Amino acid sequence: PIVAPDPAAHPATVLAHVRYVCDTVLRSDDVHTLIAFDTDYDHTGARTFACLLYSIDRRESALYWWRFAAGAGDPIAAHLLAAYHAALGSLPDARVWRAFARNLGYTERHLPYPVRGSTHLAQGFAHRAPWDTELREFMTFDQLPEALVQH
Repeated sequence: PIVAPDPAAHPATVLAHVRYVCDTVLRSDDVHTLIAFDTDYDHTGARTFACLLYSIDRRESALYWWRFAAGAGDPIAAHLLAAYHAALGSLPDARVWRAFARNLGYTERHLPYPVRGSTHLAQGFAHRAPWDTELREFMTFDQLPEALVQH
């Protein structure tokens, strides 16, 4: 899906591809995996959650959950990581994730079928989630809480 010989030369195009893949995921039935994701950490839920985070500009959190999903065998998550790192110019990381996606057999056929015309449902899910103040601050604060920082 990325045909540019050097994705880092056209980062906006590659990032548009990442957004397109995330929008496709969030418009598919995979969005329903978010309902049970807090008790069932499967790769589809992790990838879908990461795409939701990416769509609300929580890039570092999205990268974490894409790594989790890719490590659990999700080829779309590995592809998203490869594309994202290529767009940022982090070519060693992009090559590793591209190889990982290939090892998982990634092709465009892995993309879920969109069943909605927009990601409105997924965005609404994020706003309607029953979060307490502590979780809301964690999700919207740019830095990790002190308790989660490794020393």
